[in-house]
Amino acid sequence: MIVHAENVTVTYPGRDTPAVAGVSLGLEPGTLVGIVGPNGSGKTTLLRAILGTLPLSAGSVTMLGRPVADWRPRDLARQVAVVTQREEMLFPLTVEETVALGRYAHLAPLAAQGGHDRSVVREAMDRASVTEFASRRTHTLSGGEWQRVRIARALAQEPRVLVLDEPTASLDVRHEMEVFELIHRLAGDGIATLLVSHHLNLASRYADRLLLLHRGRVAAEGPPAAVLRPEIITDCFGWRVAVTSWCDGAPQVIPLKPGE
Repeated sequence: MIVHAENVTVTYPGRDTPAVAGVSLGLEPGTLVGIVGPNGSGKTTLLRAILGTLPLSAGSVTMLGRPVADWRPRDLARQVAVVTQREEMLFPLTVEETVALGRYAHLAPLAAQGGHDRSVVREAMDRASVTEFASRRTHTLSGGEWQRVRIARALAQEPRVLVLDEPTASLDVRHEMEVFELIHRLAGDGIATLLVSHHLNLASRYADRLLLLHRGRVAAEGPPAAVLRPEIITDCFGWRVAVTSWCDGAPQVIPLKPGE
């Protein structure tokens, strides 16, 4: 198991109630696990705990069998790539320059990139389908293009684990689908992938397993059909839903109007 979180509990300073309490999660190579749940259910907090950026009140997290707290950030960045929920484009870099930033965890301080690094960058751009606009400045990109560039930069780290926090937030249907298709392909290529998403129906269609959080605790975990059940979703989200199946068998959640 490449990532193993056991009984993870996080309590923020000044708060009596844990933001995450007793959550366990395992992640194998080549699998896509979706973390879903209502706003404030602890999804991002759990990610930060798994990545070692939040101290644990209880429990443990190991990465490749080693406690995540024991990893040096530079070494961890060679194994785990993170695409955060939001990121501003601070400098007018080209797409290729931006993707190349993913190589710095593999370089000595102040070292220039070599032939292998440039090859990895080109491959990352190809895999994320951003090569065609490699010379464009990032501020000229659409939201969907920018998200794919950020994923390409993560791939340039040559990670074994890819962690994404709401990577399709504010995207339209086409760009949202393009990003989910890309993430699914990367998991199929063998990358262990952990995805936080508000989109229950897309998470259901693309994830191998779902972890549903409610008030910081696990409400359900397992294949999408075991998690996206009407009584569970209604209880967690506080709104009545129906659940049907798409043609591929994936459960699809339909919010009901009052009275339905």
